[in-house]
Amino acid sequence: MRFVHTADWQLGMTRHFLEGEAQPRYSAARRDAVAGLGALAEQTGAEFVVVAGDVFEHNQLAPKVISQSLEAMRAIGVPVYLLPGNHDPLDASSVYTSALFKSECPDNVVVLDRDGVWEVRPGVQLVVAPWRSKAPTADLAAAVLTDLPADGTVRVLVAHGGVDVLDPDPGKPSLIRMAGLTAALNRGAVHYVALGDKHSRTRVGDSGRVWYAGSPEVTNFDDVESDPGHVLVVDIDEDDPAHPVCIEGRDVGRWRFVTLHRQVDDSRDIADLDLNLDLMTDKERTVVRLGLTGTLSVTDRAALDACLDKYSRLFAWLGTWERHTSIAVMPADDEFDDLGIGGFAAVAVAELVGTARSGDGDDARDAQGALGLLLRLAGGNAA
Repeated sequence: MRFVHTADWQLGMTRHFLEGEAQPRYSAARRDAVAGLGALAEQTGAEFVVVAGDVFEHNQLAPKVISQSLEAMRAIGVPVYLLPGNHDPLDASSVYTSALFKSECPDNVVVLDRDGVWEVRPGVQLVVAPWRSKAPTADLAAAVLTDLPADGTVRVLVAHGGVDVLDPDPGKPSLIRMAGLTAALNRGAVHYVALGDKHSRTRVGDSGRVWYAGSPEVTNFDDVESDPGHVLVVDIDEDDPAHPVCIEGRDVGRWRFVTLHRQVDDSRDIADLDLNLDLMTDKERTVVRLGLTGTLSVTDRAALDACLDKYSRLFAWLGTWERHTSIAVMPADDEFDDLGIGGFAAVAVAELVGTARSGDGDDARDAQGALGLLLRLAGGNAA
């Protein structure tokens, strides 16, 4: 028996830094990743798809988002089982109970809106634990694993949330307890655990039967999500009484959220940054966050600004990571000697240079900005 394990589609997600047409392209890529699961299912012979929570970004979605999302699911073709998660719980405002969702839901889409066992076909079952609020007060998976028989039926637990062995606060009541999962696996009551919530593909424990699929399209930067953009193709041997499992990851994501840390102290460092950005492919589907540190002359700072301005027009988004960016601007001794300015203007420039060198306060930053503007008006380079 073969199926596709995925999670955290979060359809309708927006990223605050994506402006103009970049956000619609990003939203379309998330839907395309969903619709593309149909080709993957056909290629691999997968019988069905399970989505382990957070199908939607939240419950209050524009009608267009709901309709387009359902159309993407229709394109998959094989049965698609949706588990409500913490972003789209089965509460009073649930998207799954809306009139629009119900009227347009394709025949191949099933909402796992009831705790317990769902039969996929004879001999294959899903054991599910949907979220009914954003803050459960207990381990939802533990409740549905209780009293499951080890009768040879192939069972897949579909659950959403953090696991205690990975969480920095293992005492949270809503965490899934690894001990309970291990016990159910060891006694043969379930044979694979399909988890959602963690957006990076992650194996949990040593059995090889407990996995987070991660989000099929990146949602955050690489310091937060180390391995996004995947779905898992899961094989469970129905003929072997032990029902061994084989997992194959498939890369389906097309976007990248990249963080670059660079030291920039002179024109050579800026040229190196320029080259690195130039060599990056698929710029229109790449988001770049820069952590820049160093000390630059006013001329070099202007060159850096020009470099960043150029690539901000080419990438889906490019900007600085403020808490990891610290660039001091220190005017060089002869940087303004060739401007041809005399009299009071020369005195004013000298005062600006002195203020710019005085430190990192508002006055110093204003003076640095004024000197940079002066250089640009004078032709871009006075040195």
